[in-house]
Formats: sequence, C-alpha cells, structure tokens
Amino acid sequence: MVQEADVHLSVARNPRAPQQTAEVTVFANGTVIRAQERSENLYASIDLVASKLCRQLRRYKERHTDHHHSPGHSASLTPSTESVLDESSIEGSLLEGKQAKLPNPGVRRKYFSMKPMGIDQARQQLDLIDHDFYLFKDKETEELQVIYKRNHGGYGVIQSRD
Repeated sequence: MVQEADVHLSVARNPRAPQQTAEVTVFANGTVIRAQERSENLYASIDLVASKLCRQLRRYKERHTDHHHSPGHSASLTPSTESVLDESSIEGSLLEGKQAKLPNPGVRRKYFSMKPMGIDQARQQLDLIDHDFYLFKDKETEELQVIYKRNHGGYGVIQSRD
C-alpha cells in the first residue's frame, strides 16, 4: 500500500526547551498521510509518530476495504508478508561516506500532484495529513480551494471569487 515515505528528524537547539521532532509523510495509493510528534527525546518522538501513523494507516485501510466500493469494484489486493520479505542481508554500511547536514533555513517548498476531488474527499485527506488545512483542486470547477478545521468544530472552505 505504501509507495514512498519521507522522514524528517530534527533537534531544536534551545537548551531551555529541548524539542526533538519526528515527521513522516507517507504516499499510499495516491493519498498523502502525514504524522508529526515532538518530545524531549528523539526516540520517544519516533515511537509516538510511528503509533500515530499506524492508526492513520489503519483508518485509511478500513475506509478503503471492499465494502466501501460500489458493485463491480474491489480494493486492490495487498501482497502477503511472505511474498514481500527479502531474506538477503544488506552488505556494507548505509551511512559510510555520508555526511549529515541541516537544510537551509527559509521557505520550504513542497510539490505534489493534485487530482481533482470533491469537498468530502478533501476533508478525508485533511484528517489523514494531520494539518490545519488542505489545498485541493475542485473536481467541478478545476479551481484551487482550501479546506480547514474551524476552531469551534467543523470545517470551512476558502475559494477564490473573481
């Protein structure tokens, strides 16, 4: 189900409030699932984000099982664990010759393809990525819109007006 994962581990160098963050973005069958956790210990942050991501993936999988599809359609088959296990060992070091470096501070850009979707699907995506808002392309108008979580519950949509 997971085709790609992007993992960022960071350590804030503030001695008064040590913040060690684990952020994971998973690309699964055209869906983006994101989780982020902070704590004073990087290993604890990794454990917390792994648990959160596991819950989100389980929720995603439950929403996309066969009983959610219309007649004549079925979910893609997930290969068995035995069929994807690779018994060969990794030779050599994965870290040798590599130098850890911090990214340049400033504007962080993210690029991803946007397939058109309805508001309900955008709301589901917002719940999966664990952000306050989600930018999407409306399937009816082909215009970019933003759906966001309102402070007092519910959702709002921002769309352009000419």
